[in-house]
Parts: sequence; C-alpha cells; structure tokens
Amino acid sequence: MRVYFDNAATTPLDPEVLKEMYKVMESQFGNPSSIHAHGREARTLIERSRKTIANLLHTSPAEIFFTSGGTEADNMAIKCGIVDHGLKHAITSRLEHHAVLHTLEAMEKAGVIKLSFVDTDHKGNVDYAHLEKLLQDNERSFVSLMHANNEIGTLTDIERVGELCEQYNALFHSDTVQTMGHFPHDLSKLKVHFLVCAAHKLHGPKGVGFLHINHRIKIKPMIHGGSQERNMRGGTENVYGIAGLAKALDMAYADMEAHQAHIQGLKSYMLEQLKAEIPGVSFNGETDPGKSLYTVLNVSFPEMDMADMLLFNLDIAGISASGGSACSSGTDIGSHVLTAIGANPSRASVRFSFSKYSNKEEVDFTVAKLKDVCLVKA
Repeated sequence: MRVYFDNAATTPLDPEVLKEMYKVMESQFGNPSSIHAHGREARTLIERSRKTIANLLHTSPAEIFFTSGGTEADNMAIKCGIVDHGLKHAITSRLEHHAVLHTLEAMEKAGVIKLSFVDTDHKGNVDYAHLEKLLQDNERSFVSLMHANNEIGTLTDIERVGELCEQYNALFHSDTVQTMGHFPHDLSKLKVHFLVCAAHKLHGPKGVGFLHINHRIKIKPMIHGGSQERNMRGGTENVYGIAGLAKALDMAYADMEAHQAHIQGLKSYMLEQLKAEIPGVSFNGETDPGKSLYTVLNVSFPEMDMADMLLFNLDIAGISASGGSACSSGTDIGSHVLTAIGANPSRASVRFSFSKYSNKEEVDFTVAKLKDVCLVKA
C-alpha cells in the first residue's frame, strides 16, 4: 500500500477537473487578448470562471484577480497594499507561511515598514487583546493573519480580526490557502481587504490561484506588461488552469459538508488510535474540531533513536507525510511554526494531512507502520 497524507502540501488532481482542463487545452487554445473568435472564446471562458468563483464567495467578479498561485497573491496583496496606501506599520504572527513572513521581513529590512508580531499561545491561537493593543499604538496598520495554519491547523477567527481592523482603519489580508474550498467564505459579510487561493490545495491544478481585492480599496499592479486582469496583472492568462480552478472550487463547495464530516472523522480516528498505540505521543496546535483545520493533524512523537530519520522511514514504509522539529539553535533549520509555539526540539513531529480521497484503511496502515518504524522508547 502507498498512502498519501501530505494534502496540505498539495492535493491530487480531481479527475473531473482534469477532464475540464483537457477539454480547454484541446479546443479553447486561443489567446484571450486576441479579438478574433478563438480569442473571444478563451476570454469568455475566463470570465465565466471568474463569475463562478465570485458567486461561490458572494462577491463581485470585479474583485477576483487570477494569479500563478497563493505566493504571488500574498506578495501582491502585501507589497501593493502597503506601498500604494503609504502604510508604515504591519502586524503579523511568527506562525505565518513564508510567503507572508519573508515578504514582510524583506519590506522591514528595506525600511518600508516597522513590523510587529502579535502574541500567540502554545497552540498557535492569536492573542486578540494584544492585536488590539498593536492597532491602538500604531498609526494605520497592515494586518496579515492566516485563516488556518498550514503546519498545525489552528484556526484564527478572521471575522473578529476583520472587525478590529475596521475599528482601527487597518488593511486586513488573510492567507486563506488552506481553507479555501474547505470552509465557506462569505465576502459580502467578512471584513477583509485581501484573501487568496491556490488551486492545487483543493484538487485543482498547480500554477494558478487568485487574489480577492475588496472593491473599497485600490492598488496598483505588481506585475507589469499587458492589460490582462483589467490592467492589474500583465501576462497571458493560464486559461486551462483558470478553468480547472473554477471547476475544483465549484465541486468543493457542492460537497463541502460531506467532505468535512468524512475528513474530520478520519482525523479524530487517527488521533485516538495514535494515543492508544504510541505512549507519550502529543499533538501540536488545536485539535478541537471547532478550533482546528480538519484536514491537518500535527503529531509529536516521544524521543527516539534517529528521530531525524522518521520521515524517511515512513516513506520507505509507503507513507508520504511531512514534518520536522522545532529549531534547536540559531543555525538549525527546523519548523519556525513549531519553534514559535514552544515545541520540544528533541521530539520529531509529523504533519498528516487528509483529503476526500483518504480512508480509514490508510489510517490503520499508517498507525501500524508508525509502531514499527518509530523505535519508540518505552
């Protein structure tokens, strides 16, 4: 058996999405900027996809801009949002994805902004009182806090963050890569200025995503060139990728409740099996279903011989997962997220992440192999 439990990194392409993309690649190959029939056909497909996405998110198609994925969308929101609005202060957490952290750190190093980090607890929860204090103490800020942490799964109450940002006239960007297609987002109610999507996190293709930009604010393009994306992103559009993204998101919304129940059931089952079969195991981040991303379970194993070989041994055993440990020194390259929550650097951690294709048999197989390969000390 070969088990794939690394869906937070990327998901397998849904066969229905592949069919949709293949149809476009085969027959709708025109350049959407061309005025002839082939071009107009491709342009119509893009705008139809944009409308599908906007309808699912309860927003206007004019607020959806296609990108190459989540990293580009994050960079565009942060760099353009800060520079074009003349902001001098930004707030984030030490648990953010590097697409956010490295971008903000580079802007601070260049002298563009002063960067503040909101406090988080040992499970990755944001200290909302501290966030409000940072907003109070600094002139108009740019706030970037992810909806769900990609390593430990802890959810942030972005509705609450949005309310605070509105109260203090701050711009709010949320990296929603891990929750898009897994949780509903109602942009007619959510007080957010930017949020993002990467298609490959929800059984769509790699290399395509989108940035939502609230109509109440304006930014200039980050990538210059042609007049694509209503003059907001130069470059010929990834037509078949966009079609695949729209198809994947449409399917995700159609079956969201059923998929959530299935995946949450697998996560809870694996958690209980690990506790029963491996003494001393613990879990990083929130595990309460109401506070945690249901697709992610981050597990810390008891100290063992050759802990750094755990992922390799799992791979040899037929299990694909990801993980690491907290940084133990200034030169150690470990997980910045686990370090930020104070995880024990001597314990190996593994992130198991599930999808609609995961099943109980795979969980049982994985738990059994973990007992064999972990060399857990009694």
